[in-house]
Amino acid sequence: MDNCVFCGIVSGAIPSKKVYEDDVLVAFYDLEPQAPVHVLVVPKQHISCANEITADNSGAIARIFEAVPVIADKLGLKDGYRIVNNCGKHGCQSVMHLHFHLLGGKQLAGQMV
Repeated sequence: MDNCVFCGIVSGAIPSKKVYEDDVLVAFYDLEPQAPVHVLVVPKQHISCANEITADNSGAIARIFEAVPVIADKLGLKDGYRIVNNCGKHGCQSVMHLHFHLLGGKQLAGQMV
């Protein structure tokens, strides 16, 4: 997708500090971390947001959730973690490429907003 920063990271045109990659997804550190561990997990296929998940692309999302425990273990998140997805303007989605924030490394706040 033209001008998509995450597509640029997936292709290798934009550098990132990757923590995990397979044929379906890539996980890399967020540039503005909100927790001691803050990783973004993105499908390699460009899907703009959660509203665009379909029967044709939902396998990539399933693969992400299969990989999250592997990534969390690799990052030492033994006591738990949070997974967050922002969708659209009111959901504060900053990059229009579906992504999941994996946050942990400390006791997170009990309230989401």
